[in-house]
Amino acid sequence: MPRPFTRLAEPLAFVRQFTPSWFAVTMGTGALALVVAALPWGGELEARLAEALWLFNAALFVGFALLFVARVLLFRDTVRPMLLHPVQSMFLGAIPMGLATLINGLVLFGVPRWGDGVLAVAHGLWWLDVMLALGVALLVPYLMFTRQDHALEKLTAVWLLPIVAPEVAASSAGVLAPHLAPELARQMLVVGYLLWGVSLSLAFSLITLVLLRLALHKLPGSEFAATSWLPVGPLATGCLGLLSLGKAMPAAFAGTALAGVAELARDVGLLGGLLLWGAAAWWLVMALFCTRRHLRQEMRFNLGWWGFTFPLAVFTLATFELQRRTGMGFFGPAGAALALGLALIWLQVMARTLGGLWHGELFQAPCLAAAEGLSRN
Repeated sequence: MPRPFTRLAEPLAFVRQFTPSWFAVTMGTGALALVVAALPWGGELEARLAEALWLFNAALFVGFALLFVARVLLFRDTVRPMLLHPVQSMFLGAIPMGLATLINGLVLFGVPRWGDGVLAVAHGLWWLDVMLALGVALLVPYLMFTRQDHALEKLTAVWLLPIVAPEVAASSAGVLAPHLAPELARQMLVVGYLLWGVSLSLAFSLITLVLLRLALHKLPGSEFAATSWLPVGPLATGCLGLLSLGKAMPAAFAGTALAGVAELARDVGLLGGLLLWGAAAWWLVMALFCTRRHLRQEMRFNLGWWGFTFPLAVFTLATFELQRRTGMGFFGPAGAALALGLALIWLQVMARTLGGLWHGELFQAPCLAAAEGLSRN
């Protein structure tokens, strides 16, 4: 077996050229663990598989976080190119979204294994996730407005990554709040709705721009093939967020002046969730068509392929939740087909990622290559 890191661009490239796009691996892997745990027919075997995936994802997240911090501390000159790069900077949103999957897993897997004490850890991590998500959602657009170079023909749905992070945190609030004291749950739910509003309003604006760009300039290159799937993410997360937040509202606000509003939020959440699920379904079908067209070309693997996984996973979770809430038989087979497709895609993308990780060829930061090209010119 060949030695690891034989194709590193330079010594310590796994640190200096570590990019935030690696956190997309934790997004897809963590979301798959949550999907396996949510299978309506799941038994003991599926529960153990889901927990193993979540633990593996936690190890990945910690490792990636250490590498990212090491890059910032040891190679400070690489931070500015990363922030000003029109694509790599977008993947900063993957950090809080990857963390959100760990928080949800602490509730699902941590409580049965380690007891209710982990809820305090999950609560603290959620507020950290909120700060990270809001920070990215403010910083990256500001840099887009003031420092980065963009053009309509170069626009892709990767623009959604920094602004979807607050919405993912909002969805996690609905998962964690029912396990907390009512006063803490009320704070989380109110903040969750605020985050949901910040994120989805901007997401609709950007999805409109994506539609315009596709109509005027057609599909992007095959290296951006996975971006066709990204609009599914905020729509499906918006659906799941409304369902989870609304479901948690009545118990949290029982006996308060907002008890009636809480009951309404649960019902409106179901209706809004159905509407957003329909919008996400259209984008998913369109993404399949676009991917089929990309497959006719040469699609070289890159970490952007993880964009195939997280949107599909969240859409699957929303489908299973709608089945439980509505009792409609249609959502069961649809969710099963989506879960199977997600598992197959994850296996393919993970196998290629592990190969690239072993050889070291994935440790290449486009932002540094672009900066070096400018310095030579």
